[in-house]
Amino acid sequence: MKKEFVVIGLGRFGGSIVKELIELEADVMAIDKSQERVDEFANIATQAVAVDTTDEAALRSLGIRNFEHVVIAIGENIQASILTTLILKEIGVSRITVKAQNDYHEKVLRKIGADQVVHPERDMGKRIANNLVSNNILDYLELSDEYSIVEIQANDHLAGSSLIDLDIRAKFGVNIVAIKRGTHILVSPQAIEQIEVNDILIVIGSDLDIHRFERKALH
Repeated sequence: MKKEFVVIGLGRFGGSIVKELIELEADVMAIDKSQERVDEFANIATQAVAVDTTDEAALRSLGIRNFEHVVIAIGENIQASILTTLILKEIGVSRITVKAQNDYHEKVLRKIGADQVVHPERDMGKRIANNLVSNNILDYLELSDEYSIVEIQANDHLAGSSLIDLDIRAKFGVNIVAIKRGTHILVSPQAIEQIEVNDILIVIGSDLDIHRFERKALH
């Protein structure tokens, strides 16, 4: 059975979510106040509707309560974002993810019951900054304010050593949870696994420990 989503707000962020969900073979109702934007997605989304989502009666008429997950990707209009979230909670939508403009917006969204709050521009900025600062960090995913998962490319300094030889967890407080080697992924690699040049290490830990490991072990 296909998963069913609603995406409200068809700007760059919301539009990209709609397209990706469709690629993943989900059913998606795409909603925007602008008929012009809705028309752009008429042949992409499962259903595309022009609705003012601050109108509770209009939202109820769409049967939106029957969808398992609603994503609110409304752009600059913080008031519309908050009102839409409130209405969806009143209607009884089981899971709501909302794009926040800033930390204050996030606080309000969480207080009124948003299940997940995302900051796409801020988070992408952090990923790009981490990639720029280090030649070894290939990708970066923030788990919380202090913890992250990163992809780090192994160099000659690490190559030829086993995980037990390097003793990374004891020395740096980080864990290598997987190793990408070409098209293969070694999940929970054994301690005797030897690292090869160009292996991509999937490392989890605090930001401080990850940067310490990246500075000392890879240089």
